[in-house]
Amino acid sequence: MHLAYPAVLSALLFCTGLYGVLARRNAILVLMSVELMLNAVNLNLVAFDVWLSKAAEETLHSGQALTLFTITIAAAEIGIGLAIVLAVHRNRGTSDIDKLRDTAEGHDTDGLDHDALTAGQAEKAEATA
Repeated sequence: MHLAYPAVLSALLFCTGLYGVLARRNAILVLMSVELMLNAVNLNLVAFDVWLSKAAEETLHSGQALTLFTITIAAAEIGIGLAIVLAVHRNRGTSDIDKLRDTAEGHDTDGLDHDALTAGQAEKAEATA
């Protein structure tokens, strides 16, 4: 098999994963897209390792060893990432990345000043009491 076939497939997988990271708002889908990108890199590593082992006299299979290391790191990353996403979802009630970024930076969704809003609510509570 030629090197072009797995290289083109790897490029397509990587571009699909990149689109998923840039376009998705759900944190779990972003993690899945990152995994897709890592699998594209693994496919490239194995394809180039096989291609280079045909040209070389010795077969070290360093690309395949690096692929196993990458799979191990990806499994740990997805485990920790899912734990973080679940913890954030339990605390905030959403896994939407845009909403999480806005709450982390302290932006209000209405564009109102939070301190002025709480002062107005305190005055209204005193007036009704």
